[in-house]
Amino acid sequence: MQAVKPARPTGPAIVVNGVEHHMNVDVRTTLLDYLRDHLHLTGAKKGCDHGQCGACTVHLNGRRINACLALALAHEGDEVTTIEGLGSPERLHPMQAAFVQHDGYQCGYCTAGQIMSAVALLEEPCGGGDAAIRECMSGNLCRCGAYASIVAAIRQVRGEGGE
Repeated sequence: MQAVKPARPTGPAIVVNGVEHHMNVDVRTTLLDYLRDHLHLTGAKKGCDHGQCGACTVHLNGRRINACLALALAHEGDEVTTIEGLGSPERLHPMQAAFVQHDGYQCGYCTAGQIMSAVALLEEPCGGGDAAIRECMSGNLCRCGAYASIVAAIRQVRGEGGE
């Protein structure tokens, strides 16, 4: 009997949360659908599916994007970070911990996208104060209206108070 060689990975590769994955998907598959349906990373949510709510926000090569508007195969060789790759229950990212401390999550549907945008905001030019933070976070909607708590969490992590 001849030994069977394991199949070599095929398809374009993408790195998600530090792990390389080979995409064997339809060319119309969005990055959001690839993450949720193929990798079973369900933190990013399908809210509006039109890039208007921010529930699907992930980091692509360190910048925030709406995963529902990106085609998975267009990002061969890129690095994606989802909420699952940001921290862990045992070791929360400072922004995740601040969201918990300030009750910035309410129903939780938008929370992953809010946190991913808030983390990206730390590296972007965003002025100080609540108005600037609200403007920089304006692509993320919260149906529960937890905006004051979200701003307080961001201010805390930015070192602007919010305690």
